[in-house]
Amino acid sequence: MPVIVVCAVLLDPTDRFLAVQRPEGRSLEGFWEFPGGKIEPGESPEAALRRELKEELDLDPTHLGEFSPLAPVVHAYDFATIQLVPFLVPCRQRPSLTLLEHADHRWIAVEEADRIAWAPADLPVLEELGRVL
Repeated sequence: MPVIVVCAVLLDPTDRFLAVQRPEGRSLEGFWEFPGGKIEPGESPEAALRRELKEELDLDPTHLGEFSPLAPVVHAYDFATIQLVPFLVPCRQRPSLTLLEHADHRWIAVEEADRIAWAPADLPVLEELGRVL
């Protein structure tokens, strides 16, 4: 049974989105991903994502737009199979954030996404993002 993980495609008013880099010493070290994490028992995907954004980025999600679901992705890594549940989250402005669990972050345009190494499960989300923007 896959581990269910949520992620946010935080989109600023210029259609740039937030990418965060996984830290040293963790699985997929150095790869870039959309912020998010595991759903805890009894949590809805949206509640889990709001919690994860607060825990990882100290981000206050009340300043964000509506969470719109994107197509889920199932990906088998060597350490686990995950079901990634992504949400498109428009931001009225770029939110203030603090990296609490990641090594780096960037706001990038879709056409720049191939310039960084993405976690494999996030690649289908990028493809969908390219179609919807």
